[in-house]
Amino acid sequence: MIFRTAATTAALAIVLAVVGAVTGPQWDPVPVTEHLRPATPDTTIGGQPPGGADPVGTYAVRETDVTIRLDGATVGGILREPVDAGDDLPGVVFVHGAGTGLATEAFVDVAADLASAGVVTLVPDKRLDTYTTRHRDYEAMARDYAHSVDLLRARPGVDPDQVGLYGESEGTWIVPVMAVDDPTIAFSVLVSAPVVPPRQQAAFAVDSYLRNTDVPHGVFRAIPRAVGMAIPGGGFEYADFDVEPFLERLTQPVLVVYGTADPSMPVEQGARQVLDATGPSSSSGGADVTVRFYEGANHGIKIDDVLVPDFPRDLGAWITSLPASASALPQVAGAQPNQQYLAGPVPTPRWLGNGDLLVAIVLGAVGLLVVGPLVALAGGLVRRLRRVAGRPSAPAGLAPGFRVPLAGLGAGALGTTVALVVYLVGVARLALDYEKDAWVVQGGWIGVRLVGLATLVAAALLINRSAEVRAARRAAADVADAPAAGAVEEGRAGVPRVARGVTTRVMLWCVVAGSATLLVILAYWGVYQLGI
Repeated sequence: MIFRTAATTAALAIVLAVVGAVTGPQWDPVPVTEHLRPATPDTTIGGQPPGGADPVGTYAVRETDVTIRLDGATVGGILREPVDAGDDLPGVVFVHGAGTGLATEAFVDVAADLASAGVVTLVPDKRLDTYTTRHRDYEAMARDYAHSVDLLRARPGVDPDQVGLYGESEGTWIVPVMAVDDPTIAFSVLVSAPVVPPRQQAAFAVDSYLRNTDVPHGVFRAIPRAVGMAIPGGGFEYADFDVEPFLERLTQPVLVVYGTADPSMPVEQGARQVLDATGPSSSSGGADVTVRFYEGANHGIKIDDVLVPDFPRDLGAWITSLPASASALPQVAGAQPNQQYLAGPVPTPRWLGNGDLLVAIVLGAVGLLVVGPLVALAGGLVRRLRRVAGRPSAPAGLAPGFRVPLAGLGAGALGTTVALVVYLVGVARLALDYEKDAWVVQGGWIGVRLVGLATLVAAALLINRSAEVRAARRAAADVADAPAAGAVEEGRAGVPRVARGVTTRVMLWCVVAGSATLLVILAYWGVYQLGI
């Protein structure tokens, strides 16, 4: 009995492992083999005037709240101007990343530092009535931010021919669009730029965070299956936005900035792609690009929430020293980055690539697991009422030895699904906090798989018991010399059916179908991987 159960369990595990492997893509990112080598660790900007550019802190800064009129909306903003810095000053419009939206909270330190070095800065609020998690139109956002450029150009003391853009993270998908739409933009600063499309960047970031959290290898299979599918509920068209055609058309100077401790961005690949896209062979004939890497800095070019001091120094020097600084050497300088894997196209799931379909399948399976017992409960209640009324019903119920494994199958399939969701949420929390916890990461994965294995044991017991009952009924039919096993009445054969009564049979098949569906879904997400 034990051997038979173990063999059936193993067979089920192998089948599910194969099903999980063939129903979706694997994750196999390409390692970085050729690293981008900075010419020097010194990030100082070349091409500065004799005596150097005005350093941060040279001027007092005056802040003014402004209102920016867009097409169909208005937003606020904060203008920062250096006091007594003269006329014909360069200006910068800041373009938000995904994590910021208010001028009072975004770019406060870098905008103030730049202003104190002689650059007029404008941080507008992000327009939010057309910006949601599901819908973002980067080209439309570029047109909205263009109104901030117009306002800054019209400001007294600002040289309209020296107004440029500063984009961070998501904003670096918008800045090149603005620079192409308006070739009179003086320069672009791309800070922590993904460069690759959002879907590729998301997969890269998930991979990087999971590696830092030390998750088991089997968890990585979920990356292309989650990131590569169509998100439930629709939207997210911007996930495949490609900024490279806009980069190829740039003619203005570009400053590219990364922190070497930013796990969410392909820092070397991004810099290299900007260099390649703006090279002499580009459609625009090329643009001057300067690249700087800051040791230990994060996504916001900060260390312990403090802006790296060399960053605003270099930023101000590069802007105020243009055009000489645009082509000055060294072109690539700073700390040595160490990107481990390339961001690349995310495989699309073959059969379960539609998120709405996947959710519907899971909800349908859970629904069957709920409906089945309810039907059995209702059938039992009806039979009891009939007995009270003196009208007994036909016998109903499961054959001996079925109740416990059937309950174990349903509860196990549902429990494993819940355990997997809880585990993934826990891992995501650790990953986003950039923390490690072996008990959660390793122990949790083992726990999920053990619950899944116990569910297969229940399924094996159910399968074997069903085979025993059917074999016994066939043997009883042969003894009774019946033409077929199904022709023998249970009373004559002395062997019960697997399920007697309509409601019992409905309950049985609901639980079996719902559980089997969830087991396939669990296999798809990697619970039953066996190295296949």
